[in-house]
Amino acid sequence: MSHDHAHGHSHQDLLGELAAQLQPVLESSEQAIYMYLDDDHKVCNEKFASLLGYGSAEEWAKMKGFFPDLFVDVRSQDTLIGAFQKAMENMAASTIKVQWKKKSGGILETTVILVPISYKDHLFALHFVA
Repeated sequence: MSHDHAHGHSHQDLLGELAAQLQPVLESSEQAIYMYLDDDHKVCNEKFASLLGYGSAEEWAKMKGFFPDLFVDVRSQDTLIGAFQKAMENMAASTIKVQWKKKSGGILETTVILVPISYKDHLFALHFVA
């Protein structure tokens, strides 16, 4: 296995491998779940996609742009970003309230458990949304 990060697909590969590892959780959980590496590398289960009004997990994952602007109500952006930073810097999980922007323009109130997870020297944030 090469640790060469010059290949642009390495993050996508990592995301795919980790999603495959967690497939039983993603598919069977009663909760909406998404995993985030960076704005372009994210994956969710069908429950999360449908919560936000997307037709599929693939449609949600293909959305390009700054994650908080795309998906998070302005009132919740700092909260989610702060919890993410805490997870990445201190390896600490958080439970936070997040107001999501639905595809239709509505707002969805949720509680999010954000957990740091490492895979092949990369840190991901795993989010359980209820």
